[in-house]
Amino acid sequence: MSLLALDTVLDFPAATGADRMRVLIATDTFMPDVNGAAYFTYRLAAGLAERGHDVHVVCPSEHGSSTVDYRDGITLHRLRSRRLPTQQMRFTVPIGLTDTVADVIDRVDPDVVHAQGHFMIGRATIRAARRAGVPVVATNHFMPDNLMHHVKIPDRLRERVAALGWRDAARVFSRADHVTTPTEIAARLFADKGFTGHVEAVSCGIDLHRFSPGDAGRYTDRRSARRRLCLPDRPTVAFVGRLDEEKRLHEAVEAVAALRRSHVDVQLALTGTGPCRDALAERAAELGVAEDVRFLGFVPDADLPLVYTAADVFVMPGVAELQSIATLEAMASGLPIVAADAVALPHLVRDGDNGFLYRPGDVTELTGHLRALLGDDLARRRMGHHSRSIAAGHDHQRSLARFEEIYAALAVRATR
Repeated sequence: MSLLALDTVLDFPAATGADRMRVLIATDTFMPDVNGAAYFTYRLAAGLAERGHDVHVVCPSEHGSSTVDYRDGITLHRLRSRRLPTQQMRFTVPIGLTDTVADVIDRVDPDVVHAQGHFMIGRATIRAARRAGVPVVATNHFMPDNLMHHVKIPDRLRERVAALGWRDAARVFSRADHVTTPTEIAARLFADKGFTGHVEAVSCGIDLHRFSPGDAGRYTDRRSARRRLCLPDRPTVAFVGRLDEEKRLHEAVEAVAALRRSHVDVQLALTGTGPCRDALAERAAELGVAEDVRFLGFVPDADLPLVYTAADVFVMPGVAELQSIATLEAMASGLPIVAADAVALPHLVRDGDNGFLYRPGDVTELTGHLRALLGDDLARRRMGHHSRSIAAGHDHQRSLARFEEIYAALAVRATR
């Protein structure tokens, strides 16, 4: 396939007339929450709205009280919520929730419901949709490791609790008409954990217009991108995501320390917020690399391309990724990737082709891969080109089109 073909963005016609559907998306996490599921759900809703559909989202309230808002072409039905004590996210109280969601379904009268998980709002919406005879699509974003660090569960019980979580997800999703998850690896994992129905892999997708090599809007070169981010003009390894325990960012900090001890010039730019921020800063100080580990904090979505433009290499040490939207963004931006060989990351990172995989916890191996890339401009360019080629197969317009097909097929079946 030619480079031109790889970078061609598919152009699908907007839905009009009889093709227009009313879709209700249910989620327990939505913007401004900062996590992959919230980001995907927002882009799905906004993308469907841009394509001409009437899109409604039922989700927790930002501020506690119930509201109905309109944003980016989406009608947001925000339900009464409370803040989780250990996270920035909010949750809805389950008592009476099914009846509340049933009222929303009755008012919206959707052609199809799409649940983005099996937690409070997701399961209540599936239950209410089944009662109303509305077809249900469900997408699994669940990984127990993403929750274990936010609840105090003794290590000896974690495996048992994780198994119960998978069993609960399988039970809730068994009531859906169609189940998806972002990758084939994630689909096989769900089956291995007890889900007996069919699971289709539909990529979260990536906007190839916004994320492309050397293009961060008006900041089009690495030096100016670093200046805008207040980063020194030095070789840069970047990470984008939550600063949470399951991301294992201490491994990246320790790799930077090892590189600096061997006189390799490098800095680590950590983009995002989270509970591990202070611990990571303390670890960097202990290792004598406090000036080499830069915390960029929250970067607005509109400015994220700037981060990838500023970087030479992207690192993803996380071990609980069902796809990793940030890794896809980095790939679309033309960066080589060094990632943990865990869960779905091998689906994106082809070892030796567009980057390297390393055994989780093996800081020496991680350090070696970073050293090899930082010291070889030609390898970085070659692997970055391959990253972009792989990312081109995840165009979000293709993902939106597939969800439209799924919705339309279920809606037609429901009217027979």
